[in-house]
Amino acid sequence: MTATTLAQALNLGLRKALEDDRKVLVMGEDVGRLGGVFRITDGLHKDFGEDRVVDTPLAESGIVGTAVGLAFRGYRPVCEIQFDGFSYPAFDQIVSQLAKIRTRTRGRVAMPVVVRIPYGGGIGAVEHHSESPEAYFAHTAGLRVVSPASPADAYWMIQQSVACDDPVIFLEPKRRYWDREEFDPGAGAPLPLHTARVARPGRDVTLVGYGPTVRVCLDAATAAAQEGHSAEVIDLRSLSPLDTDTVAASVARTGRLVVVHEAPGFLGPGAELAASIGERCFYALQAPTLRVTGYDTPYPPSRLEEAYLPELERVVDAVHRSLAY
Repeated sequence: MTATTLAQALNLGLRKALEDDRKVLVMGEDVGRLGGVFRITDGLHKDFGEDRVVDTPLAESGIVGTAVGLAFRGYRPVCEIQFDGFSYPAFDQIVSQLAKIRTRTRGRVAMPVVVRIPYGGGIGAVEHHSESPEAYFAHTAGLRVVSPASPADAYWMIQQSVACDDPVIFLEPKRRYWDREEFDPGAGAPLPLHTARVARPGRDVTLVGYGPTVRVCLDAATAAAQEGHSAEVIDLRSLSPLDTDTVAASVARTGRLVVVHEAPGFLGPGAELAASIGERCFYALQAPTLRVTGYDTPYPPSRLEEAYLPELERVVDAVHRSLAY
């Protein structure tokens, strides 16, 4: 068991997928000799060759469109989109083609394409490099949408996504790429791909996050504990399908729910979760569901992003407001 960053775990997971199945391909801008803008694919081009780790032109629509054609021929392409905001030129291919083909063919044609997208803020980047586009994709029927928050999940979830016969939007929290954690690759996948994880048990309030905000929720739970409050933290891991069973079971115990995500609040994943839990846990709730999110504005200049992101103080304040009901 060794300490591994989330970025290194993704690299190891991709390497294992390439080793296990010769139909797996990695493709994208600068994924080959450069190893990707975040070096997630570092060393794969050297070890697997240019036919399996493919440097593409700077054309995201072309990358995903080519992947659709490869999937028709039995390959399992893994596409890298360099930054979240660069996924929009490929949106037509993803929503109009990738998401529809299995249904259009009545399940006769599998579409095992993974679209890897580094997403979220916190790295001091400009607009189009700090977006949170998850709600677009989670809203699209036919797409699976997942996001790891830890090195262990990154390692296993990328392999599970590659093995899936449906298209998977794989959202990577870029500001967590360098978070380090010990895990054992030989221990086996801890959870199925679309099952939420109880990251910290508690009894007074449920905090729910995914991707970059799980760590924020854990820090908020630690702060709450110093004040005598016990917060349960749930890492959703998957946004589509959404594991509301795990969240509902937690809320049935705590009676309170706070949802945290970087995406703007309006029509964001937190709104869907609040509605679902309201339907299922109405009589268990002792307070309204609260959301701590990015603001309903375009992503700000980097000097303002600390004020934009849902950081520790805002989450702790929501915990206080929830407990005050």
